[in-house]
Amino acid sequence: MNSNKVVDATGLACPMPIVRTKKAMDTLNSGEVLEIHVTDKGALADMPAWANSGGHTILEQAEVDGVFTFFIQKA
Repeated sequence: MNSNKVVDATGLACPMPIVRTKKAMDTLNSGEVLEIHVTDKGALADMPAWANSGGHTILEQAEVDGVFTFFIQKA
């Protein structure tokens, strides 16, 4: 999947992946896609909750070797 911006939040604990995601999302235009990589398992619940609260859409979510990748489309 193509993204407009990539954020590497691997190795960071909650709440930093969400903080980095929000800062990056603020730089995007509506409809653009943010790709974020995290290793904190809490992100599995936190990212969807954060995206839903802001009206954003998680287009894809995957896990490879302990790294979770989310593709989030800005509302």
